[in-house]
Amino acid sequence: MAGRTNVERGRDVRARLLEAARELIGEVGWSGVSTRVLAERAGVRYGLVHYHFESLQALLRQATLEAMSGMLDETAGLLTEAASPADGVEALLSELDRYNGSDPASLLFIEGYLAATRDAELLEGLSEIVKGFRTALATSLADAGHPSADAAASLIAALFDGFVLHKGLDPELSAARIAPLLRTLTSSEPIEAIEPNGAQP
Repeated sequence: MAGRTNVERGRDVRARLLEAARELIGEVGWSGVSTRVLAERAGVRYGLVHYHFESLQALLRQATLEAMSGMLDETAGLLTEAASPADGVEALLSELDRYNGSDPASLLFIEGYLAATRDAELLEGLSEIVKGFRTALATSLADAGHPSADAAASLIAALFDGFVLHKGLDPELSAARIAPLLRTLTSSEPIEAIEPNGAQP
């Protein structure tokens, strides 16, 4: 069998570096990843890191954005498969139950959000990914006749983030505990306004 071309070898090296970056961000944190440790984890020569990426920061940024984009695309697909937005949102919540707040995927998200406060390019990329997810959710809700689809989508997306964060603090937290309440947010029935003092108008 003919040997691989330089282009194929280059793709393989980049893929290994990105995979190693995703693993290490979750294990040692964004700032704990060094070029040398990354190269060792990927099983490549030290110099190849900067040959394929302009900087370590650029590599970590791409690894994080690709991971988050893939995970959100995967979960957003549950919306299109569900019989209703309520069923889809509940399926999304149940999918999040496999994360406990301290697993590598959860930590990658957390580290990515923190790093974005200091990295304008990462912030822009993450914003676009989250915006895309919210748009897909809002469209699903609007098609079902939800009276405040955009606001509900923003609230649900934020709830999902908080759910993963809080699971790291409360192992007893589960999708089953909050799914019934979450369903009320996806209802197409208008929610009655509440006065500031808690009284009904």
